[in-house]
Amino acid sequence: MRIGELLIRKQPVFSFEFFPPKSDEAVAQLERTIAELVPLSPDYVSVTYGAGGSTREKTIDLVSRIKRDAGLEAMAHLTCVGSPGDELRHVLHRLKDAGVENVLALRGDPPKGQKEFTAVEGGFRYANELVGFIRGEMGSELSVGAAAYPEKHVECGNPAVDLANLKRKVDAGAEFLITQLFFDNRKYFEFVDNARMAGITVPIIPGIMPITNAGQVERFTQMCGATLPFRLADQLNRRREDQPAVMQFGVAHATAQCIELLQSGAPGIHFYTLNRSTATMQVLTALRTIGFGR
Repeated sequence: MRIGELLIRKQPVFSFEFFPPKSDEAVAQLERTIAELVPLSPDYVSVTYGAGGSTREKTIDLVSRIKRDAGLEAMAHLTCVGSPGDELRHVLHRLKDAGVENVLALRGDPPKGQKEFTAVEGGFRYANELVGFIRGEMGSELSVGAAAYPEKHVECGNPAVDLANLKRKVDAGAEFLITQLFFDNRKYFEFVDNARMAGITVPIIPGIMPITNAGQVERFTQMCGATLPFRLADQLNRRREDQPAVMQFGVAHATAQCIELLQSGAPGIHFYTLNRSTATMQVLTALRTIGFGR
């Protein structure tokens, strides 16, 4: 089912994000993760591109297999990086032929060793251009989503400019938005309020990453521009050398985040799983136990 239609029919929706594995060991880990998460009946799962679009073939293969073999609704990430329109057109039709009906349209990060994003000849510079291209090529055959940044995109110095860029994606045909990870729900609520005032009416799904490793989450937030609230950072630092305690605390914090978001009307939760199942399973099981979702 197309995610745009799904969000009209039911809320909240729960989804998981995976990335293509790079080694045989990572493949086995992801297969275990998917097998453990399937019984939770997510509404859909998504598969990312690697940096610089480096895993496009793996993304197409993985999202196709998840749709075919696991019987889950799947969404492929698609970026502007390194691909002219003709190549992207070919990818879109391969996804359609595989039964994949959902795409998350992103600009993407520059290839490794390249500091600034540069569009290839015949390609696209901005995500809104990619959204418009997909919509022009596929019409309503694919549901198209886009990314949103509650604390603004790391490359944008002005949150008002960032919001105007987001509006361009929606005007080009994005039917729903998935946010970058965040750890302070006030950031999401303020962002949604500002988006509505800017005329953005599509569902804005919060992206949540349960913390399982203090150093890892510190690196992620630095890369993506998200912030760790002081009290959260302090609690993580106190537990830094006790990995089980970090995970227990991270799961509790993510569960509390999700409860508040859903009680306040968020249309669902998109879990950044990092290809691991334990933390996401614990959070979603807790949410289902208290009555959120099926």
